[in-house]
Amino acid sequence: MDAWVWIVIAVVVVLAVALIVMWASARRRHRHLEGRFGPEYGRTVEGAESRRKAERELREREAEHDELELRPLSDAARERYETEWAALQQRFVDRPQIAVADADSLVTEVMRERGYPIDDFDAKSRLVSVDHPDVVENYRRGHGIYVKTVEGKASTEDLRQAVISYRALFEDLVREGAEPTS
Repeated sequence: MDAWVWIVIAVVVVLAVALIVMWASARRRHRHLEGRFGPEYGRTVEGAESRRKAERELREREAEHDELELRPLSDAARERYETEWAALQQRFVDRPQIAVADADSLVTEVMRERGYPIDDFDAKSRLVSVDHPDVVENYRRGHGIYVKTVEGKASTEDLRQAVISYRALFEDLVREGAEPTS
């Protein structure tokens, strides 16, 4: 065979190997993101123009999250927040709209103390989704109802659902990094 045939074969083999490596790498990144973000992965892909753009957004969230200096709460702070949450739930009976507003504020306060940026809701929910993908949708639901409450459009059942939704993230944030109790 002529040398140019060997060159063509070598180029085809190199291209095939490169494509296989690229495919395997993309598949590994896909599995990593799907595993890390759980249901948030599906929600993000569904809302994006393409899976590639959704995965790029998730990788950007990870990178931004990795730059945060997150810290667990002290035992005293944890107890204080848990006491505040219990009081909030008791206030719900008489003043459910106030309790929802308090839940939104309390979750934001815990996030601030843990080291999350609290500039705006979208930034908070994006970054929280990295560590808490199973409850971030509850957070979004709770906040959506909070907005309806401010507009005077939330029913009592909506308000109850908001507090339940906020509680899921609140519990994760407060307990993360705590010493396990026996």
